[in-house]
Amino acid sequence: MGKRDDLIAQYADDLKNKCGMTPDMELLTKVTIGCGPSIYDADASTVAATQDHELETVKNNFLVKKLGLADGPQLMDAINAVIETYGRSERNKYRAVVYYMLVKHFGKESVYR
Repeated sequence: MGKRDDLIAQYADDLKNKCGMTPDMELLTKVTIGCGPSIYDADASTVAATQDHELETVKNNFLVKKLGLADGPQLMDAINAVIETYGRSERNKYRAVVYYMLVKHFGKESVYR
């Protein structure tokens, strides 16, 4: 297995054990690939949930640009709900896991099909 496969397995484990979700492995793989090389960078691979500018970046670059959602307070509400599900005290909130949960939250799986 390659490094990406190892990371996808780690993300699936987080979804099962930290978020209480059974991951759709095909979708998780596509979301992970969509994150590009950032998954290999220690800083970029995680979401700093305590930094407002980081959450704004997730909202603008992922929810609005990638998923095509209209900007509004419901986007930040969804990001915060996902962070709560992941666990605010969880040190490493992987970007691919957060993005996967946001795709599921908004029912935007079609973006990756």
